[in-house]
Amino acid sequence: MEKIWVITISLFLIITFLFWIMTSGHFRKEYGKKMWKKWGTRTFYWQGAIFVGIGGTFLIMYLLKWANVLTF
Repeated sequence: MEKIWVITISLFLIITFLFWIMTSGHFRKEYGKKMWKKWGTRTFYWQGAIFVGIGGTFLIMYLLKWANVLTF
């Protein structure tokens, strides 16, 4: 059971990191330097990053379970 948690948390962190790498430059440029420094803008961005990380993690875990790679 502990291995499942390690895999799940690792997948979440990797997906969130990849989302941050791919989109942070775009959103900083879109909002501008002044707006990016405000908490509301960054909170909105990180909320989206967390939702993408959770969704991607569940999708990958479901596919691994469906393919009988993981058993739990």
